[in-house]
Amino acid sequence: MVRYLRLVGMFILASAQQEFAYRANFYIGIFHSLLNLATGWLGLLIVFHQVESLRGWDYSSALIVLGVYLVASALRDLVISPGLDGLAGMDGEIWRGAFDFTLLRPVNTQFLVSLRHWRLFAFFDLLLGSGVVVAAMMRIGQGLDWPQVGLFLLMLCLSVLALYAVYLLFASLVFWHPGFLFTWVFNSVFQMARYPIGVYPGWLRLALTWIVPIGVITTVPAQALAGELSLATVGGSVMLTVTLFAVASLLFRTGLRRYSSASS
Repeated sequence: MVRYLRLVGMFILASAQQEFAYRANFYIGIFHSLLNLATGWLGLLIVFHQVESLRGWDYSSALIVLGVYLVASALRDLVISPGLDGLAGMDGEIWRGAFDFTLLRPVNTQFLVSLRHWRLFAFFDLLLGSGVVVAAMMRIGQGLDWPQVGLFLLMLCLSVLALYAVYLLFASLVFWHPGFLFTWVFNSVFQMARYPIGVYPGWLRLALTWIVPIGVITTVPAQALAGELSLATVGGSVMLTVTLFAVASLLFRTGLRRYSSASS
């Protein structure tokens, strides 16, 4: 365990050296982050300027969902997508035939491809998302309830684990179809997570809960923070997240066995 923690520290240091060598990327990242926040916020303003509530969601509670979405997106951009896109994304190792060198490393392959690259500028997105969550809670006017905050943090951890599992699952599909950018498909679908899952039609709501669990990733933590989460939903979210992680890890290991060396 200590060895793996040291490796993570080395990965973060190496990523920091690489990122801060290009300062222009920092300003581009800030502009992209502000644009992402503005589009989501303006979308909510437009909708709730016309109606007081939408399927049980008012402006303040929907703003919590947006904040959780920004936090989850920041954590995805911080650590989840950089490593897995390096495997299965555009110009990834599978495409370039460089995955052989990763397999030769004396460390768990899933650990290596998941945590080797970090995008530290995403910390700014994390601050923005956290600020939106705090602002939404101030609008609701609820006091600081520590059990409620603890449940929110637990569900947020589950949402990040579910996000990682789904991203790993999509990235693992590259072993079967190396020419298709599966992670890009997921990133497009994930844009729908910025709004409460309850506002979508029934069939789409089911798909975004049980097939691509966007509801677990953003809506459920928001419900926990708003004090509207049932124990049944907590239990179902835990079971779904654990199952997703197990299935994604199994699919990744199956893909490794299927992989043919670029030199063969």
